[in-house]
Amino acid sequence: MADKQLGMLEQVEIRAFWEDEARDFTPWLAGEQNLALLSSAIGIDVELEGTEVPVGPYKADIVARDSSSDSRVVIENQIEKTNHEHLGKALTYASGLNARIVIWIAKEFSEEHRRAIDFLNESAAPNLNCFGIEIALFKIGGSLPAAMFKVVASPNEYTSSIKTEEKELTKTKSTYLEFWNAFKEYCKEHGTFLSLRKARPQQWYSIAVGRSKFNIAVTASVQKRRIGCEIYMRGVHADRAFKALETEKESIEQITGPMEWRQLPEGQDCRIVRYKESVNVMDKSNWAEAHAWLKTEAEQLHKAFSTRIKALPVFDDLEVDVLDNSEEQ
Repeated sequence: MADKQLGMLEQVEIRAFWEDEARDFTPWLAGEQNLALLSSAIGIDVELEGTEVPVGPYKADIVARDSSSDSRVVIENQIEKTNHEHLGKALTYASGLNARIVIWIAKEFSEEHRRAIDFLNESAAPNLNCFGIEIALFKIGGSLPAAMFKVVASPNEYTSSIKTEEKELTKTKSTYLEFWNAFKEYCKEHGTFLSLRKARPQQWYSIAVGRSKFNIAVTASVQKRRIGCEIYMRGVHADRAFKALETEKESIEQITGPMEWRQLPEGQDCRIVRYKESVNVMDKSNWAEAHAWLKTEAEQLHKAFSTRIKALPVFDDLEVDVLDNSEEQ
């Protein structure tokens, strides 16, 4: 038998790929797939809100949301070894934006700065949770470089609370977690362009659609014995976005088929949804058919809505949230 050859993993100098933090690295990291890669590394579903966001006279590199807890996230980028300046910036932005999570990304963490992150986690938890992340680039032979995130400091209480939650799941929540993990595997096996995030033990699984405060949600209800797929809009301007999209209802439904267009009276949120009834989620023999339906529906919604949602007028959602932090206090 001929010897099988393996390629040699070679580290790539970061500055050779990203020359400038603001012009090169920040736009790359803010991309949907790259935030998904970061989300996978830290176990949090990070959803972009904005880049170069004003905080007084300063600008935060990336502002996002933890889609599971709806907590604001500040991401401070550095493609050199950590320094005091970037630590100060991260804390300034977190304070100004009332963020609950800080993610500091750098080429290399000094021991002093790693201990500083640990100190903040020990002192400020649960009101503030900080991550220290090292980023490196690798390639094999003539391949394109691939990014790798390494967690060097993290909030123990935050991550342990997630593990505790998953250990103490009810039978129904455990079924949801297994159902969504199986859905992810189905999508991977059959190929999809959808951005697949970490599954949670809940009735819905969120899929990014390319803009903050909008997402595709695939849903499963044990109680109602049905599954569904929807565009979900939230925030103070959801009603305006809903009405703007509704003007294109006819052309949208040529792609998706008939949908239910709902403005939720009890709050600011809106949804555009379709359900498949009589699906027993507790019966695993139904899962393959359910996952196929959900995948098809989610892909159709992404094709029909993603470009339209990105083209909606800017409603200054982030500015409103920053000026009025009462909702988070």
